[in-house]
Amino acid sequence: MKDVIIIPTYNERENIKQLIPLIFSHVPDNWILVVDDNSPDGTGEEVGNLQKRFSHLELLSREKKEGLGKAYLQAFAKVLADEEVRNVTMMDADFSHDPADLPEMFRYSKNFGVVTGSRYITGGSVVGWELWRKLLSRGGNFYCRLITGLPLHDCTSGFNTIQASQLRKVDFNRITMFGYAFIFELKHLLYRQGATFKEIPVCYKNRTIGKSKMSGGIIQEGFIAPWKIRLR
Repeated sequence: MKDVIIIPTYNERENIKQLIPLIFSHVPDNWILVVDDNSPDGTGEEVGNLQKRFSHLELLSREKKEGLGKAYLQAFAKVLADEEVRNVTMMDADFSHDPADLPEMFRYSKNFGVVTGSRYITGGSVVGWELWRKLLSRGGNFYCRLITGLPLHDCTSGFNTIQASQLRKVDFNRITMFGYAFIFELKHLLYRQGATFKEIPVCYKNRTIGKSKMSGGIIQEGFIAPWKIRLR
């Protein structure tokens, strides 16, 4: 059986060259699929260089940047076509998600359909964010949970391990959001089809290399998306 970690990238060359070896140091038997949206900084070429060292590293090159959701959907299509795949992990490239948490997530994935690395349960934390962003994130998660009914304290966490059998049940044609709201829309579809959830505490660290993807459009999407999910 295969466990695959999917990492979407756009201009993450300096991060990815450090992250890939670190992940394999914690989970050497896993596979990693980097989904690169034609990064002008040469992220895809750097992954090609790393493939000479790591046989379990794959690259999916996309023509252009179309949003987090579309990158993940294309990666899911590729990964789930392999019947040997057991678990799929969603993970950021900017070191906000600690590879040291992966073994624990994989242990819980034996008994839960979705394991989420949570900032907002006992033991979880956020390092490096301004106060306004911490308040925005906490408030946004409470808002999302209240409206959608998701049984999670961290609905928007992008650090998730999902059983492939649960992902294969999802009708991806129902996905309507392709920014960061894609994450909790996917979780809601998994929840509605009966997937079980487990949150484990993680320390989320703000990126130190590269530019944050946070924008006014993302905030606006996060406000509207829970209502779209509920009304649907």
